[in-house]
Amino acid sequence: MSLIAISQVTKTYRKGDETITPLDSVSLDIEQGEFISLMGASGTGKSTLLNLIASIDRPDKGEIVIDGVDITQLSRTKQAHWRAANLGYIFQTHNLVPVLTAYENIELPLLLLPMSRGERRQRVEVALQAVDLLDRADHYPRQLSGGQEQRVGIARAIVSHPKVVVADEPTGDLDPDTSEQILDLLKRLREQLDVTLLMVTHEMEAAAIADKQFRLDHGKLVQTGGPGCKPTAFSGSQESVG
Repeated sequence: MSLIAISQVTKTYRKGDETITPLDSVSLDIEQGEFISLMGASGTGKSTLLNLIASIDRPDKGEIVIDGVDITQLSRTKQAHWRAANLGYIFQTHNLVPVLTAYENIELPLLLLPMSRGERRQRVEVALQAVDLLDRADHYPRQLSGGQEQRVGIARAIVSHPKVVVADEPTGDLDPDTSEQILDLLKRLREQLDVTLLMVTHEMEAAAIADKQFRLDHGKLVQTGGPGCKPTAFSGSQESVG
């Protein structure tokens, strides 16, 4: 049984008098420990799909089952508890709280979970060590480079030991050298933690490090690389929502 089973998921939005469908009957099975990359032109629904998997948004049709739980059927409160315990999110713009230190930013997700201060400290220190920032624990975001801020964001995403980590353009705001370092870090952490990783990217080089590559086009999801791939020609891109 797949860790993530996305079945016939459709999501629509209204834009004035127009109905936009970034996801049209999308289905995808993802195994435990797989690294999946997702490409597509701006506005083709990549972030929309990530947000559905992260239970930040709900599909109009279809179901998303993760580790046996249909997250589309959970209440908002239960979704929030499920997300805190099972999912990590890496943002393009880091989304760090500027008045908190690196340590405190990484600790934030753990405050939603039932654990002692000592256990939180141990988790945060392990996460900091995993991203090679143990010596920056007391630094504020303004005292860190862009790459270091993203490392803090990655540590925050993995600190709760989630089953799934989603990354939305994790190298989008970084220079090429720093981007390469972050991608190497993601690949290493995936291998060490056996976490299931889904990454949205515009960069072909970044997408290529994943086990399987997919592309969204006109609301449809097609595999473009990796085992079982059947190359497909795309007629263009659809300007729509995220």
